[in-house]
Amino acid sequence: MQKVFLISGLGADHRLFDKLELPGCDLVHVNWIEPEAKDTLSSYAQKLVETYGITPQSTVVGVSMGGMITVEISSLMPLRTAVIISSIKSVNEFPPYFKFFKRVPIYKIIPHGFYTSMGLLIKPLFGELRGKSGFLFVDMIKNTSPVFMRWAMHAIVNWQPKPLRNKIYHIIGNKDLIFSHTRIKDATYIIERGSHDMVYTRGKEISKIIQGILTDETT
Repeated sequence: MQKVFLISGLGADHRLFDKLELPGCDLVHVNWIEPEAKDTLSSYAQKLVETYGITPQSTVVGVSMGGMITVEISSLMPLRTAVIISSIKSVNEFPPYFKFFKRVPIYKIIPHGFYTSMGLLIKPLFGELRGKSGFLFVDMIKNTSPVFMRWAMHAIVNWQPKPLRNKIYHIIGNKDLIFSHTRIKDATYIIERGSHDMVYTRGKEISKIIQGILTDETT
């Protein structure tokens, strides 16, 4: 049975993948671990590799920040398959607001309590989250460590991705308000009306795409 490592986005946990169906695969949820203040996305990716036993020729699927971590893992070792969703893979794909937050790091002075209560404030950026999915999003934010959130924001806007060494399958939505599809170079799939949270809200469709990718890689 093929093992597939799943890495969620910032402010999310394993529940982000509740709608993902990959028959015949052993799904391994890579949960966030507490970082050290000096960690970069690269050094943090190395820690996840060691913690979860990710080895060369593994299959890794990452969403948003998890996609950036997937890119870093792919620079550490050759992966069998690397899939990123609602994410970016190079400096050229950085959104303009990265430069602003790098110059004006307001996330450093935001009180810790704000991080766990900002779910309702930022929910509109992630897509049409209503009912159960809306509650899930707010709950995931609420249960994320404020220390981790602050570190992650700094690590993301200061990310220095290396040139790609391995193939990355890139799935992006054309309604993603966090990472615009217009800045993505060589996207493998652009999902019509797909938002930043589409791995959950469009789980059936995303599952079929990933199933097709995994099938192509084994034939």
